[in-house]
Amino acid sequence: MLLHQKAAHEGQKDYGCDDCEKKFSRKDHLFLHQKIIHQRRKDYLCDECEKKFRDQRYLNRHKKTVHEGRKDFLCDKHQISEHKGRKEFTCDNCEKKFAKQSSLFTHQKLVHKSRKDYACHDCEKKFGDKSNLNKHRRIVHEGRRDYACENCEKKFGERSNLIKHQRTVHEGHKDYACEKCEMKFGIKSALRVHHRTVHEGRKDYACDKCEKKFGYKQYLLIHQKISHEGRIDYECDKCSKKFIQKPSLLYHQKIVHEENKNFACDKCEKIFGLKSHLYRHQQTVHEGRKDYACDKCEKKFGCKYNLLIHQRTSHEGRKDHACDKCGKKYGYKQILINHQKTIHEGVRDFTCERCEKKFGYKADLLKHQRAVHENRKDYVCEQCGKKFGVQSNLKKHQKTVHEGRKDFACEKCEKKFVTKSYMLKHQRTVHKNH
Repeated sequence: MLLHQKAAHEGQKDYGCDDCEKKFSRKDHLFLHQKIIHQRRKDYLCDECEKKFRDQRYLNRHKKTVHEGRKDFLCDKHQISEHKGRKEFTCDNCEKKFAKQSSLFTHQKLVHKSRKDYACHDCEKKFGDKSNLNKHRRIVHEGRRDYACENCEKKFGERSNLIKHQRTVHEGHKDYACEKCEMKFGIKSALRVHHRTVHEGRKDYACDKCEKKFGYKQYLLIHQKISHEGRIDYECDKCSKKFIQKPSLLYHQKIVHEENKNFACDKCEKIFGLKSHLYRHQQTVHEGRKDYACDKCEKKFGCKYNLLIHQRTSHEGRKDHACDKCGKKYGYKQILINHQKTIHEGVRDFTCERCEKKFGYKADLLKHQRAVHENRKDYVCEQCGKKFGVQSNLKKHQKTVHEGRKDFACEKCEKKFVTKSYMLKHQRTVHKNH
């Protein structure tokens, strides 16, 4: 009786936790807190599924609801909120409404008071809700992925993410359409991010070291890892290629080393390793969609990544990728890699099956086959009607014949030439002794 009066009516809490200073009115409550929170003990084992619990009450509830399927309590408040859609508890700060008073209190504590009372002891990250702390520990520190997709065996830490994955990837649901560009998304949060970054042009995530801004938090974290920490944490054990993110490494291994490409286009039979890449291919190639327009030259692109590279290279004049052997600079990293392979390493991976001529790029092989073996001349000069098999030859013709341009000057005698190859030939023959 005295203990009840002290705890319930006088609010007296005489037992303090040495680890987190939380106080309790009863000593057994303190011991239970230390056992569950700080020692993380789960002493109660379900004999049917081997799931562990911290308290006998949770184990009993689990057995009743999961294994016996019992639902013993019918709540009138539940009927009011769930079936009649009533939300009787209103927040006096923002007027948001809730069906349960506990939900209102949680909202006020997290949103308006910004309280985060639950700290992770492994990484010191804080949470406003204990269930979110437990979820964080389970997924991040214990590495648990308890929810597996029955279609592709991909695993998730949360059931909600599994359901989203199944609806968007396997069932193809895209229920959220952008009103401005008609682009569709599988989840509402992706639509919100799209609005914020594409149509509002917002970049809310700024780097505290170089003030560079990003539209996505993930891009900021990647930037910090690469630029400021110099980290590339994931290395392929088969080819030593390095990646910033684990999903990128797994995708690389699946596509390159396992040659696992399960998604075929029903219009051209091209095969892809990811369903998202198949969708993008169908949209851009077969439907001709180009949803990303440059605000400086109105050129349109099928994906945002290509738009950003175009703006960086064409309008800002940036060439951030330099060859360490000859110093030549490129706007695209992939072009630098191709340059190093073909020019400095002499790699010619693409062989013509008709004449066995080898090429460093597949595009050059296809051009060769069209122009030489199929005798196609698809590029016509609008001024004189002359036809060419390669677009670069048409441009060269227009520049030299119709515009009279000679852009390559010899630095030794200032004689000018139509092409660089003619200028180099001139230097070799005329100035070879100089």
